[in-house]
Amino acid sequence: MGGRLVLENPPLEEALEALRLRRSREDTVLIVGECSVKYDGRASSTLEPGDRIVLIKSDGSLQVHRPFELSPVNWQPSGSVLRVRIQDGLLFVRAYNPRGRESLEVVFSKLVLLAVLGLRDTGSFFLHASEEEMRSAILRQPSILEEGFKPLAVERQVEPGFVDILGLDGRGILTVVEIKRNDAGRDAVLQLKRYVDSLRMETGKEVRGIIAAPGLARGAQSMLTSLGLEFKVLSPQRCGEIIKQGKERKMTDFLS
Repeated sequence: MGGRLVLENPPLEEALEALRLRRSREDTVLIVGECSVKYDGRASSTLEPGDRIVLIKSDGSLQVHRPFELSPVNWQPSGSVLRVRIQDGLLFVRAYNPRGRESLEVVFSKLVLLAVLGLRDTGSFFLHASEEEMRSAILRQPSILEEGFKPLAVERQVEPGFVDILGLDGRGILTVVEIKRNDAGRDAVLQLKRYVDSLRMETGKEVRGIIAAPGLARGAQSMLTSLGLEFKVLSPQRCGEIIKQGKERKMTDFLS
């Protein structure tokens, strides 16, 4: 964390100086106090005085939060131009969005807290996919399961239930894939075994069974081995990255 300035119950003049200093340092600002809000742009709105939390981020965005509700009641996007002033005993914080020609003005009559924080964040964000999205990721990029895998069907109904993905491996062997978002346990192994046995009886052919999950719970690996089933590591994080790249492919893309 970079520089930090925290003021409790500051006079408006002291708050003004801190905010002007922030404009050149591109710090993050947190303001808590009694304020009213006026917006002019695509529409117009007025928020009567009340205790609010105002967050100004280093990218120029501004959000006004009430002490309840998840979303801000008013906000301006990144790239907004910020101006501060004192007039008639009130502190004015104005955020102007030149792209949308819209203006948001927050008028404080009293401040409880002002924090100017040199926050730094270089971490990457990773989307952890759901089981349905993990399935879609395999359809889009089957090699994340194993090289040569070709999906044939999703949600394929068999007597015990529905197979997540049915496909052919690189040797042309029918393969059942059971997907789990969390570490797969013994119940998942037994579920996969029922699917495999059902398809063997239905087709009279050799059928592989694969659990695709981030990991295995205690005892699951020994059960897989004893039942002749397999485990493949499938990361929800990696699947999320694949989903972000575009739409899943059609079944016909894998058929010659």
